[in-house]
Amino acid sequence: MKKIVTGILAHVDAGKTTLSESLLYTSGAIRKMGKVDTKDAFLDTDEMERARGITIYSKQARFVWKDCEITLLDTPGHVDFSAEMERTLQVLDYAILVISGADGVQGHTHTLWNLLQKYQIPVFLFVNKMDQPGVDRDALMEELKSRLDSGCVDFTRTDCVQFREEAAMCDEKALEQFLETEQVEDGLLRRMISERKIFPCYFGAALRNTGVEDFLQGFTKYVREPEYTSEFGARIFKISRDNQGNRLTHLKVTGGVLKVKDLIGEEKINQIRVYSGEKYETPVQVEAGSVCVVTGLSETCPGDGLGVENTSFLPVLEPVLTCRLQLPEGVDAAQMLPKLRMLEEEQPELHIVWDEKLQEIQAQIMGEVQTEILKNLMEKRFGVSVSFGDANIVYKETIAGPVEGVGHFEPLRHYAEVHLWMEPMPSGNGIVLEADCSEDMLDKNWQRLILTHLAEREHPGVLTGAPITDMKITLIAGRAHLKHTEGGDFRQATYRAVRQGLMEAESVLLEPYYDFRLEVPEQMIGRAMTDIEKMHGVFAAPEREGEFAVLTGFAPVATMQNYQKEIAAYTKGYGKIFLSLKGYEPCHNAEEVIALSGYDAQSDAENPSASVFCSHGSGFLVPWNEVKDHMHVESPLLSAQEEASEILQPERHSVEEEWLGIDEIDEIIEKTFYANRGTKSARRKGVVRRKRAEYIAPVSRSYTPKPAGEEYLLVDGYNIIFAWDDLKELAAVNMDSARGKLLDELCDYQAMRKCHLIVVFDAYRVVGHPTEVSDYHNIHVVYTKEAETADQYIEKFAHENASRFRVTVATSDGLEQIIIQGEGCSLLSAQDLKTEMEQVRRSLRENYLEKSGAEKNRPFEEALKKQE
Repeated sequence: MKKIVTGILAHVDAGKTTLSESLLYTSGAIRKMGKVDTKDAFLDTDEMERARGITIYSKQARFVWKDCEITLLDTPGHVDFSAEMERTLQVLDYAILVISGADGVQGHTHTLWNLLQKYQIPVFLFVNKMDQPGVDRDALMEELKSRLDSGCVDFTRTDCVQFREEAAMCDEKALEQFLETEQVEDGLLRRMISERKIFPCYFGAALRNTGVEDFLQGFTKYVREPEYTSEFGARIFKISRDNQGNRLTHLKVTGGVLKVKDLIGEEKINQIRVYSGEKYETPVQVEAGSVCVVTGLSETCPGDGLGVENTSFLPVLEPVLTCRLQLPEGVDAAQMLPKLRMLEEEQPELHIVWDEKLQEIQAQIMGEVQTEILKNLMEKRFGVSVSFGDANIVYKETIAGPVEGVGHFEPLRHYAEVHLWMEPMPSGNGIVLEADCSEDMLDKNWQRLILTHLAEREHPGVLTGAPITDMKITLIAGRAHLKHTEGGDFRQATYRAVRQGLMEAESVLLEPYYDFRLEVPEQMIGRAMTDIEKMHGVFAAPEREGEFAVLTGFAPVATMQNYQKEIAAYTKGYGKIFLSLKGYEPCHNAEEVIALSGYDAQSDAENPSASVFCSHGSGFLVPWNEVKDHMHVESPLLSAQEEASEILQPERHSVEEEWLGIDEIDEIIEKTFYANRGTKSARRKGVVRRKRAEYIAPVSRSYTPKPAGEEYLLVDGYNIIFAWDDLKELAAVNMDSARGKLLDELCDYQAMRKCHLIVVFDAYRVVGHPTEVSDYHNIHVVYTKEAETADQYIEKFAHENASRFRVTVATSDGLEQIIIQGEGCSLLSAQDLKTEMEQVRRSLRENYLEKSGAEKNRPFEEALKKQE
């Protein structure tokens, strides 16, 4: 039996839910057809869906027809919930696109069609509401061909020559077969459909169950089951929670078999559910081609790939509005944020942000309907009545031309330098990251760390502080110091390099645009064209369709938000406008928006563009417009230009510059930092210095053999802070700074060691505090729940996982060490951890030295020789 996963999509009110009910009823999956109006539809199970008569969340149903087992995914039709619909597309084998026969191809239908093309999903079309008066089948067929694709073919007349001729025109092989035999074989039609060369069209009225059986017959006849690999793979498309609060991961198995108790990374599948409406079965395993829900996974996200599957690309449909979340009196934002993060897991497009400057929570939304749904959802789930402020446009920024951005971070005993080549890309490309840097200049580990820092956050632009986009950033050069590069140094240098490049470049403010199709009575086309011009829109010459004139073009979202009401007023209800998101283009009133934002890039202390250099033992700031004169690494771009210039002008004189060698820098540090600490022998008391040949690898301290598999390192955060002198001193002044420094150093350590690193902090004294788990760049941070200490959390983790993974615990708590050893885990004292981190860094630097050679690690001296 063939297994097919199909999704049903439509513009709102096209009859999508009604068709779903009719398909289930015709196939015998349900005994009675539910209706949206009577609030008893099989798939609209949520109270808010039934109250509003719209689909808000994607749902799953299963039925069998002939030799085909079909998993039907019903998706939202309202534009405000388009992101939920788009997440479902990545697991579909085929799509069913519902068109209203009374309205034809509407604005959102174009958006859906473009998405289906982007995801390369074969499409069957069902033209609904054919029982309404005035509906012309032939006219609709022409509209489908002209406005969607010429490959749309009426499959209700497969026995006539006209059908075979139309189908043959969509493929060369089919045309050859038709010319020879006047036939097109079913097998060839199946291939053409799966390759999106032909799009079968069916007609009917789902409410009256007319034409639905013919559609089912044709659908099951012409679909082909995908081929799946024997190796396990799965694609996650949704996160939700059930009535008991269990976290549910919705996925499609794309290879092999998934079983209960299988390990996914470090987590275990506790239960498998196969839903059909509200009810579900709990099989012990599911095979490839199945859509199911699993419990037990806490770190999954929509778009993630499991097993052999890769993570998918970012969604096309993103919110273009942002608004302030207003909390009632007595509700603390710090308590509300973790709850909102749960909602963000289920609806990633919300982009929940805490604005430190404005002291407010912000969320990105698609429209007014979504805000109403969110209000109801938060009151129902969390018991908090919230409101939303006025919606504002989500702006973005890019650059007009290529630029080199440089960043240097060198306060005392720190060192990192980064050079980035930043260039604009076409609209819709987002941020693309690459590395084109020699490993002789910068070790691969450091390069990976820089790319991680580039990807770990949204970098703000310099015009309004809006996120940057449509840009390719390439790492072209950098440098680490053999002794002084420590945790967080490259993060600082990388952020400053991005910022410096943006300050130097010509930045462009972007705003979202709509594609529109405006239909008005012919005598009112002049008013419509004037309006579009006032809204800074662009349109093609008007076309005539019967008594109506049609304008197509694009215009800013900001100016067209409420135009639909105005059209209804001046056309007395006869005019219609269809909108779909085009993407981001240069802002029509950039100067006004920039002025209103009041953003000053040079005063943004959280995003500095200046670099930090060291002179005579103390750090000093160099502003962005002077920083390139102070860089230690010569720009590869400058080198290439000089080389070309030397060929053209061999007698050109070089400009002499004064350079400091690494030995001279070390000598300055020796004289300044250790000036008041006595002799060198006295200074060595606290530091164990080993020669290169004396490097000792970390030794396992467990008395039982470690299991094979992934390695976990758990760090007792506050225990380490108060055991390391530098962090203890810092904690006495500011505990947040001490925590931040520890986390930064552990981030770099994890990047070199490649283990799963978890830092646990006590929060047991905070009343009502739940266990809070978050990611800090490439490590995990846990704040324990009320009445649970970090020791207890670590001991519980060790007890549950020591038999499956290699678990090491870093702590100097004597009692905890005894318990951990009893679980068979490895131990690191606080001092052992510090020593091991220093050894790993030293090993990396020594490998770097051996790889590149002693001469190549003397760039300052080389520069001096060139000048001589």
